[in-house]
Amino acid sequence: MGNEEDCNTGLCLAVGVGGRSEMNNNPSLSFTLFPRGEVMDVNHSDFSPNHNESYSRRKKLRLTKEQSTLLEDSFKLHNSPNSSQKRALAERLNLKSRQVEVWFQNRRARTKLKQTEVNCQLLKKCCENLSDENRRLKKELQELHSQLIIFKAMCPSCEKMVRTSEGKK
Repeated sequence: MGNEEDCNTGLCLAVGVGGRSEMNNNPSLSFTLFPRGEVMDVNHSDFSPNHNESYSRRKKLRLTKEQSTLLEDSFKLHNSPNSSQKRALAERLNLKSRQVEVWFQNRRARTKLKQTEVNCQLLKKCCENLSDENRRLKKELQELHSQLIIFKAMCPSCEKMVRTSEGKK
């Protein structure tokens, strides 16, 4: 692998309940363990994965219902607006142009993911139908083979015809 000194990967540990981290309510519960056994509080102002850069958390953008509605309506009209449309929308919503741009990127990604999930469900259903049809046809084929064997046993002259037709293949 390499020397431990070269590794700057940290192992993060956070206590969570029901899928939500307690870090938001109690910052002292979140730590990072570095390869050499060092432990540092994630919320400490000097925290950084390689001890050289300062770490800062970005505040998540929370949109109002009006902003969300306007963005959704705009998305329905144009799912990929040009830069002037983004600027106008940003001014109207009192946001930065980059925030609007990122919102549209995320919304397109969510739309694509939903469509992929729908397509996956349709393909699964189609696969199930084809599997059912395949089982039915295999069963039918077995029944036909068993009937042919019975037929051959009953009629010796027909058995000769079947053998000659099989030989002509």
